[in-house]
Amino acid sequence: QVQLVESGGGSVESGGSLNLSCAASGVIFDGCGMGWYRQSPGKAREMVAIISSDGTAHYTDSMKGRFIISQDHDKNTLYLQMNNLKTEDTAVYYCAAMGRNSDYMCVPGYWGQGTQVTVSS
Repeated sequence: QVQLVESGGGSVESGGSLNLSCAASGVIFDGCGMGWYRQSPGKAREMVAIISSDGTAHYTDSMKGRFIISQDHDKNTLYLQMNNLKTEDTAVYYCAAMGRNSDYMCVPGYWGQGTQVTVSS
């Protein structure tokens, strides 16, 4: 049984910060790694950041320099530190555990319930 539970979302003003957490059970921070995705109304879900099993972080260009993804293997927890938030960052943020698809590519395999982040001007 895989369970991902996000927390830390909320409402902030532009320029503010939030730290999202994802508590994972039934999964190991290995293999393909873990990631954060987000979805705004009327838009497709997009990648925010992914952290590989070796600790290498990958960011969407618009997040680079503002967001930091990290993980605590001992606590089985994934984090997303978000700084200098902008109104366009408003979305539901989802934690994802990656897995292998039929082509052996790393793709999101399991999702958390999502946490709302609202940034006002």
